Amino acid sequence: MYAFAYERPETLAEAVALLQAHGPSARLLAGGTDLIIRLRDGSARPSVVIDVKRIAELDAAIREDRGRLVIGARTVMTDIAADPRVQRHFLALAEAASVVGSVQIRNRATLAGNICNASPAADTAPSLLVYDATVVAAGPDGVRRIAADDFFVRSGVTTLAPGEIVTAIELPLPAGPLGASHQRRTRRRGHDLASVTLAASIDAAGTTRLAYGSVGPRPLLYVDDSGVLADPAASAAARAEVFERAFAGASPSARSMRASPEYRLAMLRVLGGRAVRTAIDRLARG
Repeated sequence: MYAFAYERPETLAEAVALLQAHGPSARLLAGGTDLIIRLRDGSARPSVVIDVKRIAELDAAIREDRGRLVIGARTVMTDIAADPRVQRHFLALAEAASVVGSVQIRNRATLAGNICNASPAADTAPSLLVYDATVVAAGPDGVRRIAADDFFVRSGVTTLAPGEIVTAIELPLPAGPLGASHQRRTRRRGHDLASVTLAASIDAAGTTRLAYGSVGPRPLLYVDDSGVLADPAASAAARAEVFERAFAGASPSARSMRASPEYRLAMLRVLGGRAVRTAIDRLARG
């Protein structure tokens, strides 16, 4: 590990000023589960690491506020997976958080850090897309809210502006019954990035939202309002036609060592069917 400056600001304004001063060569440290590894292997060489754990405005709370569930920027995966409100209203997110890395990783890794890394294989990204999440960011020009579907650009790149810091993730509380599921495929349990990760939700009106990752440069969302996927009596051919449209944007890399493009595309359809069936069953059971 090479030498770099270390800063520990106590206010959001101080952190934003440091980001502005150092530009792209600065890195934020919250959980550090990705950053520490990259510092050690030399793939990240920042001029300064900005530790945000003492910033009061960046909390680790999960709270309800005006019809939304707000997850603070320092909230770790373990707490998200165990929170009864997340389990009740956003079960796919709880399931995604519960399989991130290992127990040790989940005790440190934050939801904000998981999405800011912008890995196409991020386990929580599909569920955030399915639940129409909003990313709250503070920067030199104030606070703005970014729809999760507008947040991801490509691997390692988001629409955060220079000097902006994610302060929270907001999820609108469902207006009615909702069934949802998170599915993933890996080579082994724990520590392994997913070859395919997928989430699905179905509401009482029959609208199905499918989101998937690790099969292209960013996670993707597809909304099916035809009612076909939500209909247990729909034919296999009708479902396959909708899945073809839903997964048309998948473009897995041939250079990946985790799985071939052919395997990922095949598993995408398997997991899609599995997630939809689980969501239908959960919706029926309330």
